[in-house]
Amino acid sequence: MEYNEMSTHTTDESHTDRGDIQRLVGSDRVLAVLKELARHPDGVGLEEMTRAIGAPKPTVHRALGALRRAGLADQDGRGRYLLGDEFLRMAFAHHEARPEHRRITPLLDTLAARFGETAHYAVLDGREVVYRAKVDPPSGAVRLTSTVGGRNPAHSTAVGKLLLAHRLPTSEAVRDWVGDDPLARRTDRTRCTAEDLHQEFELIRERGYAVDDQENETGVNCVALPVYAAAPGVPTGAVSVSAVAYRTPLSTLTDAFQEIRDLLGVLGTAHL
Repeated sequence: MEYNEMSTHTTDESHTDRGDIQRLVGSDRVLAVLKELARHPDGVGLEEMTRAIGAPKPTVHRALGALRRAGLADQDGRGRYLLGDEFLRMAFAHHEARPEHRRITPLLDTLAARFGETAHYAVLDGREVVYRAKVDPPSGAVRLTSTVGGRNPAHSTAVGKLLLAHRLPTSEAVRDWVGDDPLARRTDRTRCTAEDLHQEFELIRERGYAVDDQENETGVNCVALPVYAAAPGVPTGAVSVSAVAYRTPLSTLTDAFQEIRDLLGVLGTAHL
């Protein structure tokens, strides 16, 4: 049994990539094929890749050939294409070298062990959050299927709302951010209007933390606190504890707010 709090979604972004592939040239085309290849961890055949992208087979084949020569793609014994070892080496080396990863991961280890739930570190990227680090609890029959690099709508997650609260201090700023496009209602608890979000952002700034009360995924609660890893006064990201609701009620997480902030130490201080 699993709860997918933040499976990497490929709706609007992937649709744009695939729709624009025939207009791309040179390196842009190769990079578009690489992004599609990354969506198939078990490998993908040329025919399937061609259908997924919507480009001529020779175009896709040339792009895959360029990626193979660079070590960024490979083929298994069945002829299916996979991300190459060189791509994985570069990705993992870059991830491990990130300053926030080295500083945040020990804290996530502590939080996961303390609550027996999953701990994350995430940053804001436009209208979404990106998960930069994750630590699962040492034990437990039910775990979240989140992944490093996964994305979720910012307005439905605790980490996203926490970071937006610091970026959007006025009702006008919230309205501009929401714009004319309706926000996705992930569950019947998701706040989707500028007015509702502004009211919650004010509460977040007042109390110093944000919550996700089954707003992004039914059955999953979350509490998030800001992380100040670089710029003074502006959170560079957020740490969260994401819990299976029947196992760890939201009140258990919010009651531990001060404990989590103490564990953050200097990383949880604005340094104004």
